[in-house]
Amino acid sequence: MSSLPRLEKRYEELRAQLSEIGYVSQGSVYRRPPGQSGASYTWSTKVKGKTVSLALSEDQADWFDQAINEHRRLKKILAEMYKLSRQIMRARFPDTHRRKPFSKEVLRLI
Repeated sequence: MSSLPRLEKRYEELRAQLSEIGYVSQGSVYRRPPGQSGASYTWSTKVKGKTVSLALSEDQADWFDQAINEHRRLKKILAEMYKLSRQIMRARFPDTHRRKPFSKEVLRLI
């Protein structure tokens, strides 16, 4: 299989994975050890450069954990899609006449 069809197939696989993404959230969940003072479960995130925290129930903490994991998964998928998009563009269209061709570093392909 030539490069372009292989790249486009992978891109379509990633698009399908996007449809499987559930709820997403940034931030992190902190689970305090039993006996330690303060909320047992806390979610923290940055808002306008400042950390904001929210006390949670155990169910809410589990939900946020899943949403944060989905956010990480989404970021990985998008990063690969960005790279594939640039690779597909290079494979699909001939390079312009320029004194110095684009390097792989410029297009962030490596």
